[in-house]
Amino acid sequence: MGLGSFPAVTLAQAREKARAARAEIDQGADPIEQRDKAHLTAAATRARALTFRRASERFMDMREAEWRNTKHRQQWVNTLETYAWPTLGDVDVAAIDHHKVVAVLQPIWREKTSTASRLRGRIEQVLDWATANGHRKGENPARWRGHLDQLLPRPSKISKVSHHEAVAIADAPAVVALIAAAEGMGAEALLLQVLTAARSGEIRGAPWNEFDLEARIWAIPAERMKGGRPHRVPLSVQAVALLQRIPRFVGADLVFPSRRNTPLSDMTLTAVMRRMKLEAVPHGFRSTFRDWAAEFTHHPRDVVEMALAHAIGSKVEAAYRRGDMLAKRVALMQEWADFCLPRPLP
Repeated sequence: MGLGSFPAVTLAQAREKARAARAEIDQGADPIEQRDKAHLTAAATRARALTFRRASERFMDMREAEWRNTKHRQQWVNTLETYAWPTLGDVDVAAIDHHKVVAVLQPIWREKTSTASRLRGRIEQVLDWATANGHRKGENPARWRGHLDQLLPRPSKISKVSHHEAVAIADAPAVVALIAAAEGMGAEALLLQVLTAARSGEIRGAPWNEFDLEARIWAIPAERMKGGRPHRVPLSVQAVALLQRIPRFVGADLVFPSRRNTPLSDMTLTAVMRRMKLEAVPHGFRSTFRDWAAEFTHHPRDVVEMALAHAIGSKVEAAYRRGDMLAKRVALMQEWADFCLPRPLP
């Protein structure tokens, strides 16, 4: 049995190793076999070793196919890179315990509660992935229920829910008239968002081939929808008139392209409202639409929710609901346009 070469192993050390080996033999063990097992165990441990940063990257690569756009991955990267990787990035996932997780979360838990809560969930998902792939064992130190909820205050107790600022129903016609009179592609995009009660991203990323102006239908494919389901929007007379007056640029598929032929930024639409000295944001018009429909119309709640592309009822109910209530939504969207913009477009 080799004991190591000189001078890395001194004569005294060799004698000590020999005595230890003989003691193992006296106890019925094979010191060579024990040493080989130790080497194999160490090699297996090294093979399973994975830093949190690398685990995060591999997890994101795996999940990327499920995300609808690159924005989701960038949000993950930004959150982890800013708050988690400085502390956990080079740490083996097998060595991460609740002390290390709390050390990441505690500094921002009260001041940036929403961000910290999302960060905790993302750390939990990465560690779950690492466990499932054999890189760590035991309970997830980032889990909330029955664990971190005993160490950190509940987010709902320390952070108030903030909603998108919306234009009051009574002010909507005057505000929309100002938007319609404003110049620029941002104002036109914002006006179409108002008339269709759509989300900003759906408007900014809309190509011309989604619109059938003759049938007065805007068909948005599933991959561009937040809920991952295709959505049809009935176009009011005002919305069709707006689209008809928008020029089409050679080589540009988008209805509202930027100078680089990419979608407008979300801030472009917000800037239109800021120039009008409004505190409300573009997304708030969806709340205005919902409140108007509830208070001033007799349209069923499901029709209104469908117009907003919200999920209706349980998964079982959704499985049996094949239609999208388009015929009923035609009247709803025309009434909304007549309320917001009763006068012809300038």
